[in-house]
Amino acid sequence: HLFMKTLFKIGIAFIILFQFSCSEDFLDRYPLDELSPEVFFENDEQLALFANRFYTLLPAHQDYYVTFWTENNSDNLVPAIFDARLGGTRPIPASASEGGWVWDDIRQANYFLTHCHKAKGIKADIDHFIGEVRFFRAFLYFDKLRTFGDIPWITKPLNTSSEELYSPRIKRNIVTDSIIADLDSAIAWLKPSATAPPFRINREIAMLLKARVCLYEGTWEKYHAGTPFGVSGSDGASYLLKAAQTSGELMQQNTYSIYKGPAGSEYGALFNQTNLSGNPEVMLWKKFDISLQIVNNVSRFLSGGGGNTGMSKSLIDSYLCTDGKPIGTSPLFIGNDSLVQETTNRDPRLLQSMFLPGYPMISGAPGVNNQIFKLPPIDGAGDFRSTTGYCIYKGHNPDWTQQANNLNGTTTSVIFRYAEVLLIYAEARAELGILTQEDVDKTINLLRDRVSMPHLFLGNIQTDPNWDFPELSPEINEIRRERRVELALEGFRWDDIARWRAHTLIEGKRPNGVKYIGTNLEGAYKDFLGKPTITIGVNLFVDNNGFIDPYQKILPNGYGFDPGRDYLSPIPSDELTLNPNLTQNPGW
Repeated sequence: HLFMKTLFKIGIAFIILFQFSCSEDFLDRYPLDELSPEVFFENDEQLALFANRFYTLLPAHQDYYVTFWTENNSDNLVPAIFDARLGGTRPIPASASEGGWVWDDIRQANYFLTHCHKAKGIKADIDHFIGEVRFFRAFLYFDKLRTFGDIPWITKPLNTSSEELYSPRIKRNIVTDSIIADLDSAIAWLKPSATAPPFRINREIAMLLKARVCLYEGTWEKYHAGTPFGVSGSDGASYLLKAAQTSGELMQQNTYSIYKGPAGSEYGALFNQTNLSGNPEVMLWKKFDISLQIVNNVSRFLSGGGGNTGMSKSLIDSYLCTDGKPIGTSPLFIGNDSLVQETTNRDPRLLQSMFLPGYPMISGAPGVNNQIFKLPPIDGAGDFRSTTGYCIYKGHNPDWTQQANNLNGTTTSVIFRYAEVLLIYAEARAELGILTQEDVDKTINLLRDRVSMPHLFLGNIQTDPNWDFPELSPEINEIRRERRVELALEGFRWDDIARWRAHTLIEGKRPNGVKYIGTNLEGAYKDFLGKPTITIGVNLFVDNNGFIDPYQKILPNGYGFDPGRDYLSPIPSDELTLNPNLTQNPGW
């Protein structure tokens, strides 16, 4: 009993410090499959300790990984090695571990939910931790749904002799209904943010995930209708209605609000702080602690403007000018002949998301001059190279203590924030055809108010000759634009492309970077001997208009994304052999 009490204390300490991404999951030190429910699931402390293992699954900075790089799988970023899904070059994986068909975490959730109800103690406390694991089972199944579409639905822990190992795939809408049912249970059992344990899932976060799931499935079914990926007889409207209702209920609670940072960092300050306690917008965040070696390299990687990736010209072009008009029509847009020129008179969220000349890279180091950003490292190497010249600044903290040494950073990770709730509500209402100006004022325009951008007025939307979706309504185009710029680099973009069936943005196309020929960048790159470090056609490629064209040689025909195949991942071939009741996804 003394040993178990010690484990409980350590486990609770983990949660207080929010160690979501420690290098070795504490619970994995002993086999969970062999935990006896007769001696383990006795009280709320034990339930909390078991639930801790699922927090490592939440997206957050970790050691050498920067969450902003997640969007290397989309048209927002341009990694040095192109994304295989976008390129259309993915093979069918042989094994489950290679192809993501792994169910260990879902099994652990099922094991917990099978045995948790024997715990004794204060009912509200026990219910809360049961609600947490309900949330995480839904979170895990939602990931499987987005990856594979139709999947088996298993609600009990299986062993090697379980008949359910040979379960067939269930239609995605039925899986979605089961995910929503889990989340409804979580919402009923979880404590609200005001009384929930700190740094843990609460009722409002479960409501956000439910709204996210409903928006995803609603738009997926709407835009994939009539294709092999759609759901026969459904246009997704019932899920869109649930998305609007759930996000609307969360808005009405007034638990959260939009944060506004100091002048010049009204938006950017959300992502480069070391402590987000009391932030009215952040619903869940990860705290880092050097003393416990729970650290990251975020600012160390971003300080050079590199990461061996870069923001795409497509993303940069989506930001409006300060008059609320797109760059294709606004007289305030003055061209692409320099980074400064290109970002003049633009939405402040752009200026607070990408490096510009004069921005601090490293500041405040004792006895050392501050390092200031001058040129994007398009001639760099490895992680200290920018592929496009548009360098990620979002999340960068220039304080030298954040990057003085390898793995010395404690910049926080935002995991769930209220802005997403507003965007879900606006989009769901627009997709249902019931969006009003009042809806816009309490969603999109609140986000614009943060950075003093002009309001969106439904009766006066400026036609953009470069709209991504000219076949859709102006309000849907502008809501999608707002979502792209507000949530840029936060891991949403591929899911948005997938659920909107927006392959026209990538199929057969190559992403571009900053203009190089004829700008102040041309000829500016020299080594310490004064010799040029860039040779066009050797270590830098440009298109006919002088813009950087990173994939010119490796993807001469553009992305090979196949809309009849690549929206879903293939089932690993070994799994099809082991379970004859499984079927392969379309096109594979």
